[in-house]
Amino acid sequence: MMQPVEEYDMVDRPKVSIRFSAAEIAARVETMAAELAHKLPPDTLVVAVLKGSFVFAADLIRALSHASADWAMDFLTLSSYGAGTQTSGQVRIVRDIVDDVRDRDVLLVDDILESGLTLSFAKNLLQERGARHVWVCTLLDKPHKRRADLKADFVGFEAGDEFLVGYGLDWAHRFRGLPYIGVVEKTT
Repeated sequence: MMQPVEEYDMVDRPKVSIRFSAAEIAARVETMAAELAHKLPPDTLVVAVLKGSFVFAADLIRALSHASADWAMDFLTLSSYGAGTQTSGQVRIVRDIVDDVRDRDVLLVDDILESGLTLSFAKNLLQERGARHVWVCTLLDKPHKRRADLKADFVGFEAGDEFLVGYGLDWAHRFRGLPYIGVVEKTT
């Protein structure tokens, strides 16, 4: 049985305040999928950047199916954070895609666009491999944190300068399973 949101904040865990509720996220993902299905080619390949995007990507691919877009999907695991809360600036491929992207339209899906370094790396990688077009779709955008010249083509929500967790977003590999997106409150 699922516990109410209030019970997620146990004594030994920091308190997490909700920024985007599960209902808000679900509604926005359905809207985004309808827009994507309408605007992108019918044979688009979805490439999800792991680990953070796995919840968003799963919900998005199901919502795309509701919108009659039965697109192939692959996964790319990149790392630039490690266990920290800020990007190291160095992006490395942990797991590469399997599908050939040459002459294909690709939708690159990630949980959050912050510095832009990871998504720029991924987009350039797919373009260098011959993708016809690469669109960037991200659930969250923090444009004020940008260090790379990159703008998402499809954005769920714009976020402020807070460290967000939940719905796949983590803090040192914790909090990914929260059904909402929240911010870890600072303890005094």
